[in-house]
Amino acid sequence: MKTIYSIFLIMGLFSASAQTKKQYVKVPEGYLMVLEQGDDILKKLEEFAMSENIPSANFTGMGFVNMKFGYFNFDTKEYEPKEFKDVELAAMQGTIAWQKGKVSIHAHGVVTDKTFAAYGGHILNGTVGKGTLEVMIFVHDKKFERVKDEVKVFNVLCLENCR
Repeated sequence: MKTIYSIFLIMGLFSASAQTKKQYVKVPEGYLMVLEQGDDILKKLEEFAMSENIPSANFTGMGFVNMKFGYFNFDTKEYEPKEFKDVELAAMQGTIAWQKGKVSIHAHGVVTDKTFAAYGGHILNGTVGKGTLEVMIFVHDKKFERVKDEVKVFNVLCLENCR
């Protein structure tokens, strides 16, 4: 009985360590992150910024995704969403800033399908598809804030004197 218990304990430890596998490393330019199938892209970036206490950053990425883009309609003041499944993220770029004490991610991207048709826009949400997503994060020394612009009716990056 002790042998069976020991086997389950060891299996549990290996399983737990596999689930907590580090997904990023520090490099001279900032951080390199590799996300796995099923990972929530924006959530992982937010968790990273919180855990590493990132003041602000720019990031770029590429890989395989399921993505929901939004096109901002200035007449309705809302995003018009469109989803794309099993596509290749040819380019993603964005900023990490802060808003009211929370991490604020702003990202855009371009995806291509198997016909090489390209689609893009503001990233509303997305998950890593059948493969991985590589993200390079370039950290800034200054902490940038995002504030709501009442005229434009969306959040903008504030460089100084933010209220």
